[in-house]
Amino acid sequence: MKQKKIGILGSTGSIGTQALEVIKDYPELFSVEALSAGNNADLLIKQALEFNPNAVVIADKSKYRYVADILQAKGIKVYTGAESVNKFCDVAEMDLIVHGITGFAGFSPTYYAILAGKNIALANKESLVVGGEMIIELSRQHKTAILPVDSEHSAIFQCLQGEHINRIERLILTASGGPFRNFTSLDLESVTPEMALKHPTWNMGAKITIDSASLVNKGFEIIEAKLLFDIDVDNIDVVIHPQSIIHSMVEFEDGSIKAQMGYPSMKLPIQYALTYPYRVKSNNGAFDFSKAANLSFEQVDNKKFPCLNLAKEACKIGGSMTAALNAANETAVYAFLNKQIKFTDIAKIIENAMEKHQVISNPSYEDLLGVDEETRILATQFQLTIDS
Repeated sequence: MKQKKIGILGSTGSIGTQALEVIKDYPELFSVEALSAGNNADLLIKQALEFNPNAVVIADKSKYRYVADILQAKGIKVYTGAESVNKFCDVAEMDLIVHGITGFAGFSPTYYAILAGKNIALANKESLVVGGEMIIELSRQHKTAILPVDSEHSAIFQCLQGEHINRIERLILTASGGPFRNFTSLDLESVTPEMALKHPTWNMGAKITIDSASLVNKGFEIIEAKLLFDIDVDNIDVVIHPQSIIHSMVEFEDGSIKAQMGYPSMKLPIQYALTYPYRVKSNNGAFDFSKAANLSFEQVDNKKFPCLNLAKEACKIGGSMTAALNAANETAVYAFLNKQIKFTDIAKIIENAMEKHQVISNPSYEDLLGVDEETRILATQFQLTIDS
């Protein structure tokens, strides 16, 4: 395996920092060509000084001078602004971009990376939720690879290696159930952000942790799986698996089921995307089955967690509806984190936005930007009626 030149979108976030840990373990296999961050200038500087990329991007323009004064003296190019994040691929030559930006902010960088013909290790699920059909078609046209980094989709991807001639009967996504698996509907009314941010098995950023607690995240993953693996949404199931050891499963038409297992760590799916189609020895240690003797599975309670069915409904409707779903969810999640609404209001805001949205069947890139903006306005207006 020859050395790959890697760029990281969102290098200071959870996915980005773990990707750099993997890269650090294999200096003979990877070099860092470019890094981008939102506003965490101090960590970006620290990463740049350690990995010596050709260029960095700091999206927050107010941090540009601070970053540039330190890094330009080291021969590292420094760029700033959202437009520079979108044009990240033009900053340096890269074999693969690890895309770890969270939320809708990651949609445009995905779009521009594909236009530039770059292969992407994709952790930003919102890119596919917002404009997946367009993104997948662009990827085909520009002959770029989209390698899944989400643990569930990486698991499915791994299970499908060598199975291209065999028909898939069903994809089974596993979910931990989040921190409120055993809560009653009444209990969920009094959930606080502090409670929701305490995920039982995964260490993630705030937004995705809330998405996991509401199970909208699992709905997003259904949309991703449909697009990545070209399978009907009715053939994708979700099962609660609290231990998070089995990351997802594939059932074939003969009834055989393949599962990918491992500790609940993002390092393995990140490493697999970086080294694909090869595997290299991991520093994570051997799996100890004696510490995972009991693996259990449960059905999802859709009445307690309505966001999952709302996402499935949006997926079936298609077009711009999934972009409206994402915009309403992001608006609601940040309102909840700011203690402006209740946890159970997240689903109400999403449902209201979907009811009001006028679907565009084949949205363009510009259409999707407009849907996002309009839906956020509608969601905020509806949120105020909940508050009053």
